[in-house]
Amino acid sequence: MYGYGDKIFSVTEITGLIKDTLEEGFSNIRITGEISNCRPSSTGHLYFTLKDKNAMISAVMFKGRQRALAFTPGDGMLVKVSGNISVYALRGSYQIICDSIEKAGEGEILAMLEERKKKLAAEGLFDSERKKQLPMFPSKVAVVTSPTGAAIRDILRVTGRRNSGLNIAVVPAPVQGDTAAAKIAEQIRRADVYSLGEVLIVGRGGGSLEDLLPFSDEEVVRAIAECSIPVISAVGHEIDRSLSDLAADVSAPTPSAAAEIVSAGRDELAARVSQLYESITGEMSRQTERIRLLASKYSGANLEESFFILIQPVLNRFDDMKEELITNFSNAVKDRRHRLDGAARELNAVSPQSILERGYTIMTDKQTGRLIKSAAEAEPGSEALVRFHDGTADVSIKERLQNEEI
Repeated sequence: MYGYGDKIFSVTEITGLIKDTLEEGFSNIRITGEISNCRPSSTGHLYFTLKDKNAMISAVMFKGRQRALAFTPGDGMLVKVSGNISVYALRGSYQIICDSIEKAGEGEILAMLEERKKKLAAEGLFDSERKKQLPMFPSKVAVVTSPTGAAIRDILRVTGRRNSGLNIAVVPAPVQGDTAAAKIAEQIRRADVYSLGEVLIVGRGGGSLEDLLPFSDEEVVRAIAECSIPVISAVGHEIDRSLSDLAADVSAPTPSAAAEIVSAGRDELAARVSQLYESITGEMSRQTERIRLLASKYSGANLEESFFILIQPVLNRFDDMKEELITNFSNAVKDRRHRLDGAARELNAVSPQSILERGYTIMTDKQTGRLIKSAAEAEPGSEALVRFHDGTADVSIKERLQNEEI
């Protein structure tokens, strides 16, 4: 331990000693912690806080070093950073200047919120069937928020600018800190029990992940889900997201946007109605003219012409089919006639008459009419009839001769 006796230091001198000690003793170190209050600057540098359960340290990563990052740092991420401790003498503060940032796992807060989200979703608190419709023209709106915060100022500014005639009932509650969640839930229930508004806005301005935690508290989420008044959640800025947004009937990205939703101005509504009237009447006129033009096509002459135009392809196909049928039938008849003629010629060639015409005869016994088919059947002394192709002759058989005797 250093001993400086009775030496009296100026602020600059003691700060310089501290700066030298820290920067020389803590160079090229690695720290694990959770990112909080992450905020890129307009110059491109990234400023954030690195924390654990018991302590925190400021951190910065300059623009040039960020090119090597494989992800975008954000609140709730558990990371490992490498760099050097630096002392900012003008403020008497110290920070770590990061050379690199690596993911070290999911942040405790985000893990807790994800687990809570799954639990409440399983109970049906985020179901779309639970959502209530906002009244079209509310006259009174209750706002659960800090009475001195930016949220209520934004809401009053928007409703005043829009000249909506709304009555705003502020239901005060702290919006961050250990007691905020219980008080917000209590005020939501009070606004519901006493019907302090036709619509209830619950919200605050932007902040770090820890600042917005009360609006993801289980008690607050349940109070919103059980509220009989339609609830608009308006927590933080556009990029912020809380469990209240999921439980509410409507989620607005900012308090100003919530005010826009509930404070439609009378002049704006009248202009909108007029615009809709002109749009409807114009569309009706266009449709009427269209119907008139369509109806003009259905005069007697047009209908007859349209009918013939419509039926002509059918008639053409019918004529083609008729001609094809006649041709096929004629070909079939010719084919059958040709086959019949051939069969007739074949039949005629083997007919008895044709055989007789070629010089053959048929002999039958005159008495019995029995066909004499061989010389052995011809009895000498008997009479027979010999049939020729053009007549019959009556003959007597004198004797039988063998082939070799002829």
